[in-house]
Amino acid sequence: MARLKEKYVSEVAPALMKKFGYKSPMQIPKLDKIVINVGCGEAKDNPKALEAAIADLEKITGQHAVPTKAKKSVANFKLREGVAIGCKVTLRSEIMYEFLDRLFNIALPRVRDFRGINPNAFDGRGNYALGLKEQLIFPEIEYDKVDKIRGMDIIFVTTANTDEEARELLKLMGAPFEN
Repeated sequence: MARLKEKYVSEVAPALMKKFGYKSPMQIPKLDKIVINVGCGEAKDNPKALEAAIADLEKITGQHAVPTKAKKSVANFKLREGVAIGCKVTLRSEIMYEFLDRLFNIALPRVRDFRGINPNAFDGRGNYALGLKEQLIFPEIEYDKVDKIRGMDIIFVTTANTDEEARELLKLMGAPFEN
């Protein structure tokens, strides 16, 4: 079992139950999934750029990445509907907890001038969004083999009903929020 999953079962869930006074263990918020999205706008001109982004995302997550396609045509961006312009991965269960552990304890501390993640990036329904500027903070990515530095969006989807519950859940899981 993943280290963070054991921590959730033994420490986090009882602490949340006590703090918020839930009557049933099913009310305790938990992490549902993590979605990682990489936008690759230059992929419309250069298909190799999308292949490189997918390869990087697969190295980081250990799971197959899916290309995402444009929903609308935008003439100013020379973009047509249905053209692949990014990729995403959805992590669940054991792989999700392993990724979360690596993100909080290895990757984020490697960010230059890191003071913590923004505690206000919740969406009002208990989900948290985090943006990274470069993929190089993950130890799986070799600096010499990177063709271009790409950022990514990481979304933590929880079963919490409010931002306060989700913030407490992530804080107890080890999220390095800034003060």
